[in-house]
Amino acid sequence: MKVLASFSAFNLVLILALTAPAAPVSRDAEAVGEPLVVPDGNAYKGKKVIAKTYNSGFALGHDSYNAMGTGSDGRIYYVLSSDNIDQGAKMFCFDPTTERIKELGDLTEACGEKGSKAIPQGKSHVNFVEMNGKLYFATHVGVYSIVEGKETMGIPPAGYKPYPGGHLLSYDPKTGTFEDYGIAPGREGVLVFNMDTKHGRMFALTWPSGIFYRYNLATKDQKDFGKMCAKGEDGVGDDYRTVCRSIAVNQDDGSAYFTTSEGTILHYNPATDSVEPVQGEDMKKDYFGLYDPTNPGHMGYNWRQTFWRPSDKQIYGVHGNSGYLFRFDPQANRIEVLERITSEPSKRCGMFDQFSYGYLGFSLGPDGKTIHYLTGGPIYMDGKRLAGKAKTAMGEAKGLEDLHLVTYNIETHEYTDNGAVFYENGQRPLYVNAIAVGKDGMVYTLPRITEDGKTRSDLVAFPGPLKALKDQSASTPKAAPRVP
Repeated sequence: MKVLASFSAFNLVLILALTAPAAPVSRDAEAVGEPLVVPDGNAYKGKKVIAKTYNSGFALGHDSYNAMGTGSDGRIYYVLSSDNIDQGAKMFCFDPTTERIKELGDLTEACGEKGSKAIPQGKSHVNFVEMNGKLYFATHVGVYSIVEGKETMGIPPAGYKPYPGGHLLSYDPKTGTFEDYGIAPGREGVLVFNMDTKHGRMFALTWPSGIFYRYNLATKDQKDFGKMCAKGEDGVGDDYRTVCRSIAVNQDDGSAYFTTSEGTILHYNPATDSVEPVQGEDMKKDYFGLYDPTNPGHMGYNWRQTFWRPSDKQIYGVHGNSGYLFRFDPQANRIEVLERITSEPSKRCGMFDQFSYGYLGFSLGPDGKTIHYLTGGPIYMDGKRLAGKAKTAMGEAKGLEDLHLVTYNIETHEYTDNGAVFYENGQRPLYVNAIAVGKDGMVYTLPRITEDGKTRSDLVAFPGPLKALKDQSASTPKAAPRVP
């Protein structure tokens, strides 16, 4: 009788599972498969960089994308995501001088949606941009549903409302207050954000449809330019396109640039307040690989991450899947491919990194010439490379790999793999897609940390090469003044 009861219960659960609608899940939800087995990092024999972990006091902290920045005050600002239906993302501040962390606010509450019983503001998918002492950024959905192997906007469970849409926000460190500039077109999430800090214009791309829009702080005017890449990641078949993850802004004239998975470079012209393709140049390079833009699971010919370098007035970027560094001259409309900045182990094995879109942790250091890139490296067990999934239909880690800090000096063209990053206990930082470089050269990111059998995403820090140079300079005795 007990066996029959167990059998009936199993059948009931199975029927409910097969007939229920897709349940909300989070990005990178590998928990639905086999338990994650992480090889022992102490077995790694190559060059190591040791990272210090911090606890922000947010046990629900989930995988974060971008969501960081170094303020003019030297503090590190960051957002920890949440995939919980009842808890939104939280913003924090780390003071490098005291090593203290302060919680600044809940993003759902900052958007005026606390207690609304709607899918919360579960993450910020963008880096902070500072203007006149305020930090500008945007919010994004953190609860997803997987439908036919593809991520879709989270389907609210009974008693909950749909996601209300991403917001453009600012945070004032002096007053500790947030300001809300409105909801994204179509009530979609804000996937990409940047800002023209001279003229006070914010630019954004939405998810899943890839709508480009801008907001003018002076006039409080928001303009929707429509879908920029077919139907974006909401499309099916020929209508599908992976949405670009980075908007580059020329801080001299206020132009904004982003790409499509076909390789088209799109240009927002501030003089005409319009978007048009760049003529005579694109991202479709043989070195970057061959892609079908209508297939999910890769970035195609999109650039992955970019920044504007004011000293030479050029845009530097990385193509995510191939790991090639390039620069784009907006005056000449010309791309120059510079170097493959994947890790040395990745170069030797000849394979792409395991994250299907490539990595977002790409930033210019405080010296204005050293690019910092957090990228992957293959893990070997018993002499064999640890392989991941052959393909995927979304942005996720197809398998485990080491985290490497690669730097590239723009002026000397010097590439350096500074080694693989590990915690003091030998664990590997996993799911790394964020970076902030402190004024002293310390590197910060937001990977997974497992302590006492529980895993969260949180802040870690480790010295980059600029930090080592600064420490070396500080410890070198100064020569005594010559006596005439």
